[in-house]
Amino acid sequence: MHAVAFALPLLPGRTDADRAALASCWVGERKEAHRDARRRAGITREAVWIQATPGGDLAVVYLEADDLDQAFAALGSSPDPFDRWFRDHVREVHGIALDEGLPAPEQVLDFDVDQT
Repeated sequence: MHAVAFALPLLPGRTDADRAALASCWVGERKEAHRDARRRAGITREAVWIQATPGGDLAVVYLEADDLDQAFAALGSSPDPFDRWFRDHVREVHGIALDEGLPAPEQVLDFDVDQT
């Protein structure tokens, strides 16, 4: 299992829209469609936090998948209606086009007490 975490800036005034949309995926009317989309993409875990900063709000995203490249490719290219909605949502609240790809974050620390 591979994991990645990254932060995406929220456009000014779009935090509540992001919060509401993600709530609809977690516990609301999009829950089943979201679960199906993540299964199709091979994503086994997804968590998102909203972090307020002096420079604006960020969405902090954590994903787990056996094949992260395949998962991101699926998120960016799936013709499924939920996936198209999700890409539109990301563009509206983050200004990012998932269908154009997302640069991988640079990992600069990986501490594990069980690793020597």
